[in-house]
Amino acid sequence: MTPLQQSINTFFGVVKAEDLRKVGELFEREEVPAGHFISEQGRTCRQMSLLAEGLLRVYAHNGEKEVTQWISTPGYFVTDLSSFVFEQPARWNIEALTPCTLYTIDKARYREIGQVVSGWHELEKLFIAKCFTMLEDRIYSHLSMTAEERYLHFFEQAPELFNQVPLQYIASMLGMTPETFSRVRRRVVKG
Repeated sequence: MTPLQQSINTFFGVVKAEDLRKVGELFEREEVPAGHFISEQGRTCRQMSLLAEGLLRVYAHNGEKEVTQWISTPGYFVTDLSSFVFEQPARWNIEALTPCTLYTIDKARYREIGQVVSGWHELEKLFIAKCFTMLEDRIYSHLSMTAEERYLHFFEQAPELFNQVPLQYIASMLGMTPETFSRVRRRVVKG
């Protein structure tokens, strides 16, 4: 099973082997270098990608500062969803932090999936519900956890990122200034 097929089963529910093959044929495998933008703020995002290898950063320029929304690791789908679905200017930049292998589908081919796979629309609802649940979890952690708890929670989920990406990206994603992040990190390491 390809990384794309595994991720479809993980996020959309179990899909029959023949349907997985058909969906897989609609995606294009691509290699992108570090620094390449998958989507750019202000431009319409016309594709969705599964990250098979590498790291992607989802962020926005907010005046003079950058705000990191997410650092994607392999196995996750990445797009500016509101731009992809509603064809409006993207809010987020999606940049390759490392060389990446992606499986990408454009909007026209994405629409074809519903014609190729019976029951796709129900599976798509499950996918959107999973995305929404992930978003709710992030909001809950930002509202209910201290900075130290957010740090520890994220570290438990993705310890490898702390050695692979600039720490200010993680700090931003966790809703902290780099200074607060450093203080929390020192306390946790000493602790």
